[in-house]
Amino acid sequence: MGVDRRAFSLGLLAGTMATAARAQPAAGTAWTVPGDAAIRQILADRIDVQKAGVGIVVGVIDAHGRRIVSYGARDKGDARPLDGQTVFEIGSMSKVFTSLLLAIAVEKGEVTLDEPVQALLPSTVHVPQRGGRQITLIDLATHSSGLPRMPNNFAPEDPANPYADYDAARLYAFLDGYSLTRDIGSRYEYSNLGGGLLGHALARRAGVDYETLVRRRITGPLGMASTAIALTPALKARLAPGHNAALAPVANWDLDVLAGAGGLRSDADDVLTFLAAELGFKPTPLKRAMDSQLAPRRPGPATNIEVALAWHITTPPGRDPIVWHNGGTGGYRTFMGFDPKTRVGVVVLTNVANERGGDDIGFHLLAGLPLVALKAPPVVRHEIALSAEALEAFVGRYDFAPGVLFTVTRDGAQLYGQLTGQPRVALYPEGPNDFFLKVVDAQLTFERGPDGKVTAVVLHQNGAIPRATRLP
Repeated sequence: MGVDRRAFSLGLLAGTMATAARAQPAAGTAWTVPGDAAIRQILADRIDVQKAGVGIVVGVIDAHGRRIVSYGARDKGDARPLDGQTVFEIGSMSKVFTSLLLAIAVEKGEVTLDEPVQALLPSTVHVPQRGGRQITLIDLATHSSGLPRMPNNFAPEDPANPYADYDAARLYAFLDGYSLTRDIGSRYEYSNLGGGLLGHALARRAGVDYETLVRRRITGPLGMASTAIALTPALKARLAPGHNAALAPVANWDLDVLAGAGGLRSDADDVLTFLAAELGFKPTPLKRAMDSQLAPRRPGPATNIEVALAWHITTPPGRDPIVWHNGGTGGYRTFMGFDPKTRVGVVVLTNVANERGGDDIGFHLLAGLPLVALKAPPVVRHEIALSAEALEAFVGRYDFAPGVLFTVTRDGAQLYGQLTGQPRVALYPEGPNDFFLKVVDAQLTFERGPDGKVTAVVLHQNGAIPRATRLP
C-alpha cells in the first residue's frame, strides 16, 4: 500500500512512467496520430477482448481541428452512446488546474512562487519546517515539499467515498503535528496532500472556495461549462458511472479540503478546449499563465521526466517532450497530454479504475509508444462473516521493515489496517486467515504458530509478497 496507484489514489501511475521511460519506438522515425478507425479498434480491444473497460472516450486536437472517438457504454444495460459530452471524474488532472491558479495568481501579483504556504493559512496553523526552510507554493506544485502522499490522520468513515469527511480541521491538525522526514525541495514525491493544500491555500488568499476560484479564473473564461465539482442535474445526467477493476459499479468520490488534488469532473469536449488554449488554437488571456506554468522545472520520478507546476514532461529517447498528467479515483482513470512541437493534444477518459487506465493509449497516440498488455483480470472476491472474537485475534502491530509498521485494529465487526504514513483501510475476510481490500487490489494472509496464535502477515500486491512479523 505504498506509492501511486495504491490506497485512495488520485494521481500518477508509476507503471505508466516506467513505460514512458523504457518502451520506445525506433529513434528518428516519424509518428502520425492514428485515424479514427484505428483508435476505435484500440478501444474495442481494450473493452471487448481484454475486458479492461466499460466505456472509453478519446479526444484528439491539432491544427486541423478536434475529433472524438468513443467505444463501450456508460454502464451495463445503458444504451446511451458515449460522446464528447459524457462526464467523468478526472482525479489528479485537477492538479493542473490548481497549479494554473497559482500561475494566474503570480501574474496578478497576489502571490509569489517562493511565498511560504504558511502565509496563506490561518495564523493558528503551523506548517512544518525543516532546516530553517519553509514549504513554499512552488514546492507544493512540484511535489517536492517533503509532505507525504497522504496525511497520516486520513481515516475515512466511508472507504467507498474516502475524501468526503477530510475537512480543513483535520488538515490543520495534521500540519500542526507532522514532522518532515526529509529536506524541503530535496526530491520528488507525489503528494495528493500537497496538491490539496495548494488549492485550499490559493482559495483562502482569493477569499472564495476552490470551485468558485476555478470557475472564475479558468473554466469560465475558457467556456468550459461541463467542468465542475458540484454537478448540476443536467451534468449529473451526463455522468458515466464509475467501476472498479472487476467492472462492478462504485460510488463517486467527493472531496472537501483536498479538492485541489482531484475534485473536478469534466468531459472530453471541455478538456480539448483546455488543450486548445495550451496549444494556442484558442485565443485566451490565460496563455501567458499557461506558458509560465511550464517554465519552472524540477527533477521528476525518473531520469527523463521533469515536473513543472503540476504538469509532468517526459522526453522519450529520439522524441520530443510530452507534457502530461493523469488521474484516478475509485471508478475512473484519465489522461491528458500534448506535444508542444507538433501541437497535438490528447485526452483519454475511462470509467474503470484499473492499474493501467488509459495512460498507454495517450502516450501511444501522442508519441507512438507501445500499448501495454493487460494483466490477468482481477479475481472477484467474496466477503465472509467472522465473529468479533475471531477478528480480535488479528489485532496488533506487524513489522515490515525498520520504521514501517502495519497496525491492525478492530471497531466492532470491522477490521482495519494502517501502514506507517498511509491512511487506515478496511480489511474484509474471505477466509479464516485471509483478508482483502476493496479500495485497492491487495490481499493479506495471516500466519499462525503451533499454539494457534497469529504470528505474522503476508501482503499480496502487484506481484510482491512482503512478510511482517507480529510484535509483542
